Amino acid sequence: MDDTTGQLAAAVENAGTPDAETRLELYRLMQSCRVMEQRAYDLFMQNLIKGTSHLALGQEAVAAGFGAAMRDDDYSFCTYRGHNHTLVRGVSMTAILGELMGRECGLLSGKGGSMHLMDIDKGAMGSYAIIGAHMPVAAGAAWSAQYRKSGQVAVCFFGDGTTNIGAFHESLNFAKIWELPVVYVCENNLYMEYTPIAQVTAVANPAADRASAYGLEPVVIDGNDADLVYAVASAALEQARSGGGPSLIEVQTYRHGGHSRADPGKYRPDEEVAAWMERDPITIYRARLLADGVDESSIAEIEAEQAARVDKAEQMARNSGPPPLEIADTDLWADGSSAWRC
Repeated sequence: MDDTTGQLAAAVENAGTPDAETRLELYRLMQSCRVMEQRAYDLFMQNLIKGTSHLALGQEAVAAGFGAAMRDDDYSFCTYRGHNHTLVRGVSMTAILGELMGRECGLLSGKGGSMHLMDIDKGAMGSYAIIGAHMPVAAGAAWSAQYRKSGQVAVCFFGDGTTNIGAFHESLNFAKIWELPVVYVCENNLYMEYTPIAQVTAVANPAADRASAYGLEPVVIDGNDADLVYAVASAALEQARSGGGPSLIEVQTYRHGGHSRADPGKYRPDEEVAAWMERDPITIYRARLLADGVDESSIAEIEAEQAARVDKAEQMARNSGPPPLEIADTDLWADGSSAWRC
């Protein structure tokens, strides 16, 4: 390992309380993620969101902590559970809900859906439905930033199941060899779809316990503590931006619902679910703000603001029509037909 070893561990050990403005921003981001995901669930149950969706209710502190720490021109890569990671980059809530509902006002004009959110202008470089597919792409984006000396950092979010995919190991290896400005973030919510990650992985911490094999610092943190996530994210981003190379961070968290909206999640023990529900990141953070003397009216104002925001976003999406038929063949790399055989 190089002389940056221990830098992130020090950030964990010495994580202090962010300034008041940052803390309110973290709460705002978490609250916006929560109300949007809850509304997405409600719309799905009303059959206004077709197909399926993968919600991150309960995992808001991860998206908020990194979203608050990242620079506007940094890159985000995420999985199909990527609504929150897209929102915290400054993407319109109307555009996200519109996309989930298949409406013309959607981020991709209603053509991409829940698992393919992308806004290049905001540095949201896409949600990827193929497990691990985005990890080498994030390395490529980081290589581009390194070559251009732009100071940008690529942040790649992935689930615990991805740690058993070849792309995970290949990407970490090349990221370290080339000292790329990339931060890999494993959102370990204990389940790879319906299977407990512990049942199919030889180590206790599926990402962190493999870090040393690639010359990386093993880091495991509480992913439901927004202050801690923000502190470690800030340290990892600074390390990457200053030429200190990549990092791998395992954040332990929990999804409140099943893998997707088609999954009731009954395979999870009731006591496990109850214990994690008591560790709701938003409930914890709200109580912490109050205990630290933040006026409740400031907190209530954020909550009311986000409630109004999601109501407006839903109404605008409802009022938007389906994408016009003439755009069906646009934005394609190939026409997808048999014409090429002729």
